[in-house]
Amino acid sequence: MERILLKLLFMSSLAAAPLIFKRKHIFILLTTFFAKAVLSTAIDSYFVKSKKISYPVRPFAKVFDTNILYDLLFYPLLSVIWIRWTYNAKPRHILSRSLCFSVPMSIAQWVMEKKTNLFNWKEWSIWHTFAWINVTLFTIRGFVGLVRRYVENTVPLTSKKSGTGVLSTMKRVIPFDHLFSYQKVSQHGEQIHELRVDHYEQQIQ
Repeated sequence: MERILLKLLFMSSLAAAPLIFKRKHIFILLTTFFAKAVLSTAIDSYFVKSKKISYPVRPFAKVFDTNILYDLLFYPLLSVIWIRWTYNAKPRHILSRSLCFSVPMSIAQWVMEKKTNLFNWKEWSIWHTFAWINVTLFTIRGFVGLVRRYVENTVPLTSKKSGTGVLSTMKRVIPFDHLFSYQKVSQHGEQIHELRVDHYEQQIQ
């Protein structure tokens, strides 16, 4: 039964990956995926070596002590969903939305630990799971926030919505609308041409 559940989780994760990763903010989403993979592997390895938890049924059991399906695929994909859902959210909304991840995941792992051999808790409880899920959620959210700020401050060209970058700065300095108006109406006479140029010079000054 455990092998079947792991195969279903693997196939469903692969099928969902193209839908989870979208072209917009792809750099942030990939950063989230790999950062979460590293974080989950490090935390999981520590608790497994501390003999607090174990994974009796896991892929490549002779090579890895942890369940790499969770740490390198499933949890990172959930973190990408988490970042997409909270990308522009306010702090109080981030806090409430974190419960939508930590509560179901904690209950699911508690049930799995009782009914299957996918999890084996020794010095562990559902409250430990709940706490550490929230720790990792907010750690990843904080890390992505720093990466996002760095990208917005260093990347020269950004989207129109952000209002930053070279193009947006040029648009604020140079009144392109007046230039385009000049190109359209200048063909009707020299008098309009002079008015448009004077208006443009006043804007520059």
